[in-house]
Amino acid sequence: MVRVMVRVASILAVALLVASPGMAAGQAVGVTSLAAPDAFSIPGRDTGLPQTLWKSASLKTARTVLPLLGAKTLSPAGAALARRILAAGAPGPEGVGSDPALIGARAAGLMAQGDPKAAAELLAHAPGVDRDADLARVTAESALLAGQDAQACAVAQGLGAGRGEVYWLRLRTFCQIEAGQFDQAQLTFDLAQAQAPDAVFGRFIGAALAAAGDFGAARPGAPSLRNGLDYALSRSFRLDLAGAKASPAVAAAMSAADPAPLTFDLAAIQGDVAPLANAVAAGQPISTPILVAMIEMAASTDPKTRARGVAGVLLAAAFSTPMSADVRGQVAALALAEGKAPLGRNLALDEAAGQSLAGEAAMLALWTCAEAGPAGPALADRIRIVHALHAVGLDADARAFALEGLLALK
Repeated sequence: MVRVMVRVASILAVALLVASPGMAAGQAVGVTSLAAPDAFSIPGRDTGLPQTLWKSASLKTARTVLPLLGAKTLSPAGAALARRILAAGAPGPEGVGSDPALIGARAAGLMAQGDPKAAAELLAHAPGVDRDADLARVTAESALLAGQDAQACAVAQGLGAGRGEVYWLRLRTFCQIEAGQFDQAQLTFDLAQAQAPDAVFGRFIGAALAAAGDFGAARPGAPSLRNGLDYALSRSFRLDLAGAKASPAVAAAMSAADPAPLTFDLAAIQGDVAPLANAVAAGQPISTPILVAMIEMAASTDPKTRARGVAGVLLAAAFSTPMSADVRGQVAALALAEGKAPLGRNLALDEAAGQSLAGEAAMLALWTCAEAGPAGPALADRIRIVHALHAVGLDADARAFALEGLLALK
């Protein structure tokens, strides 16, 4: 018996040594806890951005900017940057936690800027959908955009908070009609219209109720593609959607394709700026001869030529080879009107660039883009964005903003 016990003890000792050969006898076994996923950790798609994207970033700035990206139309370069940043899965700013509002804002921004597939991937792994009305709304809209009406209705049914908000009343009206619950649908519809009348929703639901849910026989009028619910109603009526004006989110969902790489028609760029634009588009450094040619344009007596030269020099400077003292002196003499972004944000953008804070620099740039609208930032703001994005390693995005600006020159 003693020999058996000794043999068992020997086997256990050998097993411990094999499992951890460097462990000294009697040394405690350490256990490493993995950090819980936060609101930025879930990826929407592979973006090539590093896990350090949000290192030392301002959570306050992220909370301010993310909701804007779901509500504003950006320029093509701004939308492309937003899609890339929002789809990236990386540990978020310190203190973010698994905030459902931020998860919802990320997904809403992806849908609004033309990447509903990435939004759906993100939402498929989001916790707490039934406990947060905003996150639930984005999840329901994502399902409606994907044609998964039953899933959207399940989200509405399972919601535990905010059920009386008008969006949920409208969605439940649609779901009740789909389920043949016409009396309940009429009551829910009346509540929704009393809270916030909507003419488009009214004519759709009025037609559906009049036809007792026979969408094919109803006559609701023209289609509407403002959002996922409008899209679902228009689909249910089997309306011709070809001529309807769609929001970016609906248009992207209808295309069923991944976002296309951002391209620019270089042939449309003014000829005297073409060598610069071609170098920027090719990802090349801007050589001294090209920069000097732009500086000479900036000294022209023709106002339009001079304006193109100034813009070209300042946009290109981020990508230029090291400037000589003489070239730096000439660049320093160029004048350009201030942009529209507030000074504090510009200083924060410069600081983020100086510290190589890619996520924060992108958020600050997108803040200015959201306020600027589809035409894009003012030239001086654009120049700051180009330099900041290049400085933090987002070179392809910086070049897209530069090309967008060069294309706008007259």
